Amino acid sequence: MPRLLAATVTVVIAAALAVGAAFGIVALLESTPEQPNTPLITYEQAGQGS
Repeated sequence: MPRLLAATVTVVIAAALAVGAAFGIVALLESTPEQPNTPLITYEQAGQGS
């Protein structure tokens, strides 16, 4: 009986850790990165410039 109880507790703890990790990964993936919205390449418009 103690082995069955230990196995059950282990499975419950592993399942709780898996669910927590899944929620953490989803939260990280849904967070928006802090990146500036500046273009890397700019083109001159016709009629502008020298």
